[in-house]
Amino acid sequence: MKRPNDFIFRALAVIASLSLAGLSLLVIYSVVMRYVFSDAPDFVEPIALLLVIVIAMFGAALKVREGGHIGLDSLVKSLPEKGQLAAHTFQHLCLIALAVAIFFGSLQMAETTLHDKIPILGLPEALRYVIPVIASVCIALFSFENLLTLFAKKHK
Repeated sequence: MKRPNDFIFRALAVIASLSLAGLSLLVIYSVVMRYVFSDAPDFVEPIALLLVIVIAMFGAALKVREGGHIGLDSLVKSLPEKGQLAAHTFQHLCLIALAVAIFFGSLQMAETTLHDKIPILGLPEALRYVIPVIASVCIALFSFENLLTLFAKKHK
C-alpha cells in the first residue's frame, strides 16, 4: 500500500504546488490589470476559487499522509503506550469517517450540479465537488496506511 500511496502523494503535491503557483500568477495578473489598466478580467475569480479548493483539499490530504494534521500531541504524549496507540487509532478512524462523509456529500453535490455551468468559464459546476471527492479518497487511503503502519510497529 505504501508504493501506490507514494505515487498518489507525489501527484497531489505536484498538483497542489502548480495550483498555488497558478493562483499566485493569476492574482498578480488580476491586480495589474485592475489597477494599472483599469480592466479587471472576469474569469479570474472563478478560476481562483477552483485553485483554492484544489490547494485546500489536496493540502489536507498531504498533511494526513505526513501526520501533520491537527492533534492534541501534548495530551497523547502523556498517555502510556497503549493509550497513545488507542488515541492514534481513534484519530485515523475519525479521519476515515470524515473522508467518507466528504466523499458522499461531495459526490451527491456533484451529481446535483452536473448540468449547471460555472458562470464565465462554462465548465460544469460539478467540478467544484469532484475535487473534494478525489481528496477524500486520498485522505481515506492515507489514514488507512497510517493505521497499518501503527499496527505493524506494534507487532514488531
